[in-house]
Amino acid sequence: GNFVLGAVIRSLNSVTRKLQPRNGQVCDGALVSNLPPSTFRSSSQLSSSHAPGFAKLNRREGAGGWSPLTSDRYQWLEVDLGERTKITAVATQGRYGSSDWLTSYLLMFSDTGHNWKQYRQEDSIGSFPGNSNADSVVQYKLQQPVIARFLRLIPLDWNPSGRIGLRLEASGCPYTSDVMSLDGVSSSLVFRLSPGLRQTSRDVMSLQFKTLRNSGTLLHVEGEGGLGLSLELERGKLLLLITGPRRLASLGSLLDDQHWHHLAFERRSSHLNLTVDKHTERVQIPAEFSHWDIKQGNVTFSCAEPVSVAVTFPGPQSFLQLPAATASSSGGVSIGFQFRTWNKAGLLLTFDLAQEGGMVWLYLSEARLRMQIHKTGSALNDGQWHSVELISRRGRLTVFVDKEEGGVAHAGYSVITGSKLFFGGCPAEENSQECKNPFNIFQGCMRLLSVDNQPVDLIMVQQRLLGNYSQLQIDMCGIIDRCSPSRCEHGGLCSQSWTMFHCNCSDSGYSGATCHSSVYEQSCEAYKHNGNTSGHFHIDVDGSGPIKPQLVYCNMTEETTWMVIQHNNTEMTRVRPSAGVSQRSVHFDYSTREEQLSAAIGQSEHCEQELAYHCRKSRLLNTPEGSPFSWWFGGPGPGTLQTYWGGAQPGSQQCACGLQGVCVDPQHYCNCDADRIEWTEDSGLLTQTETLPVRSLVLGDVQRPGSEAAYRVGPLRCHGDKNFWNAAFFDKETSYLHFPTFHAELSADVSFLFKTTAASGVFLENLGIKDFIRIELSSSTQVVFSFDVGNGPLEVRVESSEPLNDNRWHRVRAERNVKEASLRLDGLPVATQEAPADGHFHLQLNSQLFIGGTASRQKGFRGCIRSLQLNGVTLDLEERAKITPGVRPGCPGHCSSYGSANGFHCDCSLSAYTGVFCNTEVSASFKSETSVSYTFKELYELRGNSSALPSSIYSDTTLRGENVSLSFRTNQSPAVLFYVSSYYREYLALLINKHGKDMLEVRYKLDSSREAEVLRSRVRKKVLLPPDSDDLDPDLAGVASLGFTGCLSVVRFNFISPLKSALLHPITSPVTVTGPLVQSNCGSSASANPYAAENTHHLSGFDMWEFIFLVLTGVIAVVIFVIVSGLAIIARLFYRRKETYRNQEVKGVKQEDSQDFSFNNQTDSQNVSCENPKEYFI
Repeated sequence: GNFVLGAVIRSLNSVTRKLQPRNGQVCDGALVSNLPPSTFRSSSQLSSSHAPGFAKLNRREGAGGWSPLTSDRYQWLEVDLGERTKITAVATQGRYGSSDWLTSYLLMFSDTGHNWKQYRQEDSIGSFPGNSNADSVVQYKLQQPVIARFLRLIPLDWNPSGRIGLRLEASGCPYTSDVMSLDGVSSSLVFRLSPGLRQTSRDVMSLQFKTLRNSGTLLHVEGEGGLGLSLELERGKLLLLITGPRRLASLGSLLDDQHWHHLAFERRSSHLNLTVDKHTERVQIPAEFSHWDIKQGNVTFSCAEPVSVAVTFPGPQSFLQLPAATASSSGGVSIGFQFRTWNKAGLLLTFDLAQEGGMVWLYLSEARLRMQIHKTGSALNDGQWHSVELISRRGRLTVFVDKEEGGVAHAGYSVITGSKLFFGGCPAEENSQECKNPFNIFQGCMRLLSVDNQPVDLIMVQQRLLGNYSQLQIDMCGIIDRCSPSRCEHGGLCSQSWTMFHCNCSDSGYSGATCHSSVYEQSCEAYKHNGNTSGHFHIDVDGSGPIKPQLVYCNMTEETTWMVIQHNNTEMTRVRPSAGVSQRSVHFDYSTREEQLSAAIGQSEHCEQELAYHCRKSRLLNTPEGSPFSWWFGGPGPGTLQTYWGGAQPGSQQCACGLQGVCVDPQHYCNCDADRIEWTEDSGLLTQTETLPVRSLVLGDVQRPGSEAAYRVGPLRCHGDKNFWNAAFFDKETSYLHFPTFHAELSADVSFLFKTTAASGVFLENLGIKDFIRIELSSSTQVVFSFDVGNGPLEVRVESSEPLNDNRWHRVRAERNVKEASLRLDGLPVATQEAPADGHFHLQLNSQLFIGGTASRQKGFRGCIRSLQLNGVTLDLEERAKITPGVRPGCPGHCSSYGSANGFHCDCSLSAYTGVFCNTEVSASFKSETSVSYTFKELYELRGNSSALPSSIYSDTTLRGENVSLSFRTNQSPAVLFYVSSYYREYLALLINKHGKDMLEVRYKLDSSREAEVLRSRVRKKVLLPPDSDDLDPDLAGVASLGFTGCLSVVRFNFISPLKSALLHPITSPVTVTGPLVQSNCGSSASANPYAAENTHHLSGFDMWEFIFLVLTGVIAVVIFVIVSGLAIIARLFYRRKETYRNQEVKGVKQEDSQDFSFNNQTDSQNVSCENPKEYFI
């Protein structure tokens, strides 16, 4: 391919290829001490012995340094280094033996001695710290070295008891470069690929350029097939264009300032890293562009520097006054200049009318140029140079903008100016008759001023030889583009004035000064806790992170809040044979992006997706030893190949019936593999998150005559939020958690919830060498967010009218960015503090992040912190607390998943617990003759059974789960604890079996009929605690006749808490109590230690047909999994046993196969006398 530099250029004046210093070369040599006096210049000098040539570090010649005639901010000292030099440090010293020294100053640099540019730290801070006495040396190492020939130092402040006095030194090393000049018409530099050179996958090219014009082609690359890449300047920005033209990237701003700008691009295969100054973008390019080499050129290898003197109007008292020209013979007036600004309004020029009286104003208003009431021009606050020319001849007044006539104003007389012209503003003197400004002041730059067609010499103005001025920066344009690069995040639109920028966050989904904070919650769980009901919601899984919000459906009608993510085909879809088609492939497109989907699955506690196949002579998986007929892809990206079906385990190459051993043909592991003429099905839930969601489906046995099938891939359903209840409990002021350093240089947000009974404590702290960030409870009613980024400590406070140490949850959100800091507490008004417009803005931290305490182990926080997020990333407090002494995972007394938080008050109506925080167990002591019965009816109406199989396969066969949990303490064995039965005498019982060495056992008898729809009718269910032996299966009657003696607590069946209803609401609940039932605290052993109770988590339910009851348990638990698929049922029993409450160690989980039922009619007296009571959480 070819490179052409400046092939069609009309703006580019100079390009350079920089030669770096040799490896190992130290660039810190003295640059000033050996220069002759003639290389020093200054604005003025107090006397010949105070001349600028004496301003050398540690020298005592003359008066011991330079001092100007007057001490004000218009003075300067300049050094000519003789050639372009790399400058790495600057050192200052006061005048020897005096009280004259600087306390702060500006550093300027230039290649020509004109068009000065100010050196800025962090692209913002402009001033440098000076001295505190006349003799000490203060050196400042430049964060970014400067390449320049001329240095100029401008005093800002000095010793108030003395005057300006200065000695200086600069450090650096020689800098060489190959320079060429392009005339913008015919000159160019061509790069061509050498035929013998080997092409590589990586090419790097860098150069520097400067120009006065704001548009033109800088570089062009030709590839194969007529493709071309171009780097072009447009309105001072650098654009990367591809043949079309189509824009690939836009970088930089104000590149037409006649200062050197660095350009580098690195090609790696089909990607290009393009860098302009410090801003880099990565773009994808066609692969037709390859290696480059210099072959020929036709340019001038020198750099002609045009002199353009600009003047900056930085503040409210800036003005420039010039003498008006004497009237020409035609009686006309001609005034011209160029300006650039970001402001929409400001006075450009005013003068009085010499003969008739009155004033003339030329000003900007709403980014339009106005003269009197005449409008002209538009969008003149874009930062570009705009030319203005005002001409008055023969009673006709004309204003030209950007070389085009912008408007005409007629007057009945010739305009004759007064003796003075005022640009940008007026003098500060009151009641001035010569200059009045009813408009905004102008902040921007002007250049190329002319009066009566004669250019104005601004250097003479600077030397006070022409006109007058105030608070101007002459011979430089100090404009800064605060929107390049943009500090607005998440696609917010940046606009700016001379002193600040503004972010428009509309339609971005984010808010704040820089569009940093998401306006959406991070999960359906969070929306439910805010009091919302079911509906479509945007969730932002990483808060202020890079992943955009996604629209999902939140189903809050059940106890569990489900997030539902749809794809393009969730309906049952029939597949029929098609000629010439051996396989049917289906791809599923989800309503969210890939990164959103992965983050939502990773954040959820449980995800599932239904996978169903209805078949007639259409085989599915065949056998585990053979190749499957069908398969699917699931997981991140395009997904990985999976050969198991819904309800089975990954890698098994089975369906649910094969896992349960109930397939219609025992020789196969799927119902469909029996290859029967009757309709059958294989369906179930996929619950392995690493294989979710289902991406595509391949069906392989659909081509045979008579084959017919239908498939359904349901929506992705997830529930739970791993981050929402992630908590830690700090019980000492000296306890804390530590994490890696919080890296948030430009923007940081911290959010968390806390509850405490303490009056003060530090929530979070991270330190740097000087910088820090801290959030603390400073009093029982006040939260303080404090930090320092180098401008001194800044505090934001929020005061609450109610105490915050009320042991209730309170939400804190703090944010800091380059514009402001904000603090929000609960629903109180947000408090903000603006950041300095030109201050430091990088937060530089290097210590560990401390949570709940400080590095000094003082002022620590006592209480609970949960859901702690930093820049959208949740810190895992529980995992870190497990290995940290003095901090416990979880939080005593929060609502957890057993209750729901409504405004941070716990609602226990759907919980088996009671109390302020839903952590008080509802327990009762049972005698052998005591039982509790709870009777209820299903809400579903009876649906008629259908024998039309083809239509039935499309019916909505949504599966349900039943959840049961309880805890107990007893010395009795055997005993029946819990019994659930239906109208059709299916039942499930939980008992202690003496024969099994006091094992917990689940006894069930379930109808194997598949006529599931009939069972959706008014099915009467009954819960017995413990059961009545007359209503039991004869096999259980013997055990039930013994009754139960002991304690039952927190009994729960789905949404029903039968024991709680019997004890607290016996009149309004459908409960029947037989025998003595006494409420007691016998089950409160766990709640006596609130920390232990806090960490008992509730497991989620499992899916089954409606008439199947499921027992689910807590951490110390018995779990039975019942899955109905086809005509078979398989049951698995897991249990955990917990010894007495004095032993808090959780034992391992042991898996048991289902055993034959056996029991002993006699209670074991040895258990009563020799063993402690056993406590179970089920």
